Amino acid sequence: MLTQLRRPIHLSFSSADGLLTSKIETVGTLYQKDDNRYHLVLIEPLVMDLGTRAHALEASAVSTLTTTAVPTPRLLWIEFSPYRVSITMQGNGQFSYRHLFEPGVLGLSRYFLQDDSLYPNRELRLRNFTRNLHVKGNLLPSYLLLEYELRCDRLQLGQYTLSLEIHH
Repeated sequence: MLTQLRRPIHLSFSSADGLLTSKIETVGTLYQKDDNRYHLVLIEPLVMDLGTRAHALEASAVSTLTTTAVPTPRLLWIEFSPYRVSITMQGNGQFSYRHLFEPGVLGLSRYFLQDDSLYPNRELRLRNFTRNLHVKGNLLPSYLLLEYELRCDRLQLGQYTLSLEIHH
């Protein structure tokens, strides 16, 4: 039972202390995997400084006979159900992450850093504790709320809220 729908998405992420807030409005592709299990794929816009942006514009203006590496956008993949959420960001070869959330459970947050150093694949592991996970919607989900704490050993690094609205 695979259903694929393109939908307007409003995604917001914030910290409880208000120091970190991010909002995105875009279009995502919603896949229904089972009765209560969904995948949502978003393409993150490129984040470039002025020098990188100028280089990318020059590269796209060059003839197709020349091959120049242009930064690729990253994919944000959210798999969710009323019982579990996994968020994966991958792409561009520099930075990616994967978070696993389940209510009342210490989940894993892994950040992968790639660079040109002697250690090409470095990984940072943190734990998260999901305080609240709520999915709302009749036949298809229209809202996802995820509240969690990020931890390193016994030290709490902050409380965060991810809110996702899927417009039908």
